[in-house]
Amino acid sequence: MRTLYIRHVPDPVAEKLEKLASLAGVPLSTFALQELTETARRADNAELFSALPSHDLERSSILEALHASRDER
Repeated sequence: MRTLYIRHVPDPVAEKLEKLASLAGVPLSTFALQELTETARRADNAELFSALPSHDLERSSILEALHASRDER
């Protein structure tokens, strides 16, 4: 496991992170690690999304299908 040191964090950012950590009931380092972990997890989303097949669907046809489905209820 690595240790990261983050320098030059603007005061307003540090204060906001400290407040969020306090509200979450965890130390700042734990909160920062949770946020970094979540950001790293989302980094793969763009790649996954671009690998999905593309469909030529028009917004109107989607809305029509949605309305028809709701009308059946």
